[in-house]
Amino acid sequence: MAASVTIGTEVPEYVRTTDLANWNRYAAVNDEFVPIHMDDEAGRAAGFPSAFGMGNLLWAYLHNMLRDWIETEFAGDGRIVSVDLSFRSPNLRGQTVAARGTVTDVREEGGATLVDLDVAVVDRDAPDTVLAPGKATIAIG
Repeated sequence: MAASVTIGTEVPEYVRTTDLANWNRYAAVNDEFVPIHMDDEAGRAAGFPSAFGMGNLLWAYLHNMLRDWIETEFAGDGRIVSVDLSFRSPNLRGQTVAARGTVTDVREEGGATLVDLDVAVVDRDAPDTVLAPGKATIAIG
């Protein structure tokens, strides 16, 4: 399996256009009805142009990207070992975000192939706007 992934390989994007409906569903599952995520006035009072999405929803987008890649590229024969993420910019209403990843290292360890990646969630319409950069490792095989 290691032969099918090399340094520089780009993971297919996971794209979502977010809005209050997305945030409301996420809040319902996680009991996270925080005013700054539901109410534009509360978001503005916190110094943002409107309500904004939950940071952990960005984690979920990255996990979905990695899981989808494991399923399609490695027939599900893998797992997410770690994800590290830093929040830098809010996910505003109506923004189209893309979770992205690029392979930075491939190595054998303990009978598995470990794949390290630089990952990020970006504003798809302004790709230089990185909402959350990070690192991830998956194990395949």
